[in-house]
Amino acid sequence: MQAVTVREYARVTTEPMTGTNGLDQATVSETAFDWLCKESERLRKAGAGLVQLEGRRWLRLDNYVGVLEAPDGTRIEILPKTFDESDDAPQARCLLQRMLQRCLHLEPRISAPTGLQVFDGPLTEWVIQQFLTVLDTLIKRGLRFEYHAIEEERRFLRGRLLVGRQLRQPPGRAHYFQVEHEVFDADRPENRLLRSALDKVCKRAREAGNKRLAYELAHQLHEIPPSQDFAKDFAQWRSDRLTAHYQPVRPWCSLILNEKNPLTVLGDWTGNSLLFPMERVFESYVEACLRRELRPGQTLKAQAASEYLATHDEQPWFLLRPDFLFREGSTTTVLDAKWKRIDASKGNSEDKYGLSQADFYQLYAYGQKYLGGSGRLVLLYPQTAIFRESLSPFFFNDQLRLDVVPFDLTSGQLVGGMPNAS
Repeated sequence: MQAVTVREYARVTTEPMTGTNGLDQATVSETAFDWLCKESERLRKAGAGLVQLEGRRWLRLDNYVGVLEAPDGTRIEILPKTFDESDDAPQARCLLQRMLQRCLHLEPRISAPTGLQVFDGPLTEWVIQQFLTVLDTLIKRGLRFEYHAIEEERRFLRGRLLVGRQLRQPPGRAHYFQVEHEVFDADRPENRLLRSALDKVCKRAREAGNKRLAYELAHQLHEIPPSQDFAKDFAQWRSDRLTAHYQPVRPWCSLILNEKNPLTVLGDWTGNSLLFPMERVFESYVEACLRRELRPGQTLKAQAASEYLATHDEQPWFLLRPDFLFREGSTTTVLDAKWKRIDASKGNSEDKYGLSQADFYQLYAYGQKYLGGSGRLVLLYPQTAIFRESLSPFFFNDQLRLDVVPFDLTSGQLVGGMPNAS
């Protein structure tokens, strides 16, 4: 099996390459190359292309991160493009893991520093490892059991006799009893979903430690039937005091079963493919981090959808959906997160720091509709070596101000702190 590690927007080819190309270029097999082309075409019809064709034998990846596995076993790990100084795959992988943990609203796993540093597996194995770890802890604390009624036919009387069904018995079966009784076992929605997720993990785990733990846990859950309806069982997942210890495993179970993933997962092939659009990862990561910084009296609303750009025939058209509305008292600040790299050294009228005019149009519309043309707007970009401090403010007019602020991916904080009323 061929394993390839690249980063966003890397170029992929079937031709052998000389020298080192870091994480920006890679060679894959003919089969994997053709599969990428077909998969991208399938996804493009749904509005989400995976690669762009460059020439006859070159592909350029889009801004998705995660792991792709082609039918011939070629595994392509795509990491975020965030570091300027060097191609540091372990650092980028650790950053992606940390961001996804926050996106899934989970606390980071507590481990020794050496345990964090030596971990060097692809994303899918990491997701499997997280699920198995919390499931192992859950089973050690104890699975929840409950009573549920069973109607069946028996040779002896057990529980309550179903008189109506018994009277309808044909003469040749009069010696059988139609009964209803209750059993106390682990057949409940939460456990059925865990069994289904564990079955999938047993088939897909490749790392020796994950495979061993998966089969050990499967032996303990073998009497629980798998879920037949994921959506129905997730809707019946209880969140009371008696099932509080089930809460840490639910996001991982949901992710593995693809029932309610907070981020888009692409690809329907049965291989170990797991892709996340990096823009959505960044937005979700920013939201999770900002919520941790909120103080009493402050609120953060994500994906507000109350204003429209225009009205036509008394109907609102073109919904405006800013990433975040930050409120403190009577003051509202609009924040929008962009997964782009800004160069603070290019502050001239031609380069404009690498900022997009379309983004400014978008923020101006937010300011008019959500702030009434007066207030503060904030554009968030990831902090890099060439963008460490906030740029000088931009003014649409005397009352409407736009700040371009870096977001520290390592600490999960806005450089300069949370927005304020000033």
